Amino acid sequence: MSEIKEIVYMYGFTGRNSERMANFISVLEEQIKLNANINVILIHDGVIGTSNKGVMPPLMNQLLSLPIKVYGMKPDLLARGINADDIDNRIECIEYEDLVDILVKIPKIASWM
Repeated sequence: MSEIKEIVYMYGFTGRNSERMANFISVLEEQIKLNANINVILIHDGVIGTSNKGVMPPLMNQLLSLPIKVYGMKPDLLARGINADDIDNRIECIEYEDLVDILVKIPKIASWM
């Protein structure tokens, strides 16, 4: 694996899909060992399971416990009936303008959808 300094992952699968989430987490854990600065942006169904009002899937909790930065797209939360004020405090809600700023700043972008 080539050296990765900083990367953004766009993650769009529900946290309730354990196989995909487990595979994603294993990739992140390997990159963490290489001291990569990892940012994950939860988009589309990736925001499901992030609310404090419901039961968080164990793998979503595992993802949020990693030493990474996790963002949730506010429009995707609202489209799924999730109030941005109710999501786990380890997730930063962002708007499209914030997404653009992040993607411009970080040179490596990977889509996990």
